[in-house]
This record gives sequence, structure tokens and C-alpha cells, in this order.
Amino acid sequence: MLAMRHLPRLAAFGLFAALALVSQPAAAIDFGDDASRWANDGECDDPRFSGPGMTQTPLLDSDILHDATDCRQAFDAGRIVFGKAPASEAVDFGDDAGRWANDGECDDPRFEGPGMTETPLLDSDIRHDATDCRQAFDAGRLRLK
Repeated sequence: MLAMRHLPRLAAFGLFAALALVSQPAAAIDFGDDASRWANDGECDDPRFSGPGMTQTPLLDSDILHDATDCRQAFDAGRIVFGKAPASEAVDFGDDAGRWANDGECDDPRFEGPGMTETPLLDSDIRHDATDCRQAFDAGRLRLK
């Protein structure tokens, strides 16, 4: 009888405990501070991360844990990941529904580099030339603008 009287309290505690576990990140990331010369420039400079939210300049070990705001914002937006994931996994290449898909040149105006087409770029080709853009990106012939 005593257990029945405490059942609502136990159920509430169990629900609270379950929510606390779900809301905790799998691995807490220490983003550090903003002491880097390059902090607050809109690009993550911490080489512990990878993805399209990263700076395109060379990464320096001295920036580890010193670009917190930029890295946290890019991480929260899904533009970077913690660790060294294959770069192409962090990019949504889309599909091959574009008119110029599979012609050996990237037509997606989100990219730049020698793997791009020489023809004028169209917004309608955004995320619609996946195979060409992924191949050039993986070969190091493209980067996100």
C-alpha cells in the first residue's frame, strides 16, 4: 500500500530522469574562449572541427580552444562537426536533377575552384549537380564559397 501512494512521485522522478538523460549531449564539447586573433569573424578556426563552417585559411594549433563563438555557432547550425569527418560528409550536395548534371563540371554556385563550369551559374542549379560537385570536391578541386 505504501508503494501505491508513492507511485505518482516515482513516475514523475522517472520521467524527469529520462528527460535529463535525453537532453544531455552525447559528448560535451569544450569550445574554449575567444582569445584567437581570428575569433568572431564568422568562421571556425579551431582545427579540432571540420566542415563547411570552417575557415578556408590554414588551421593553426594556436587557435585550438580560442574561437569559441564562431565554432559554437557553426556547430549549432550543423555547418561543422567535432573531429575530422570526411569533408564531403559535411556538405549537402543534393541530387542530380539539374540540366547539366553528370557532365564532369560542377554547376552549383555554392562552390568555387577549378572543378567549376565556365558557363554562367544559375541559382536553379543549387543542390542539383551532386555527382559532379562531390567528385570535384573530394578531389580537392572545389570548396564551398
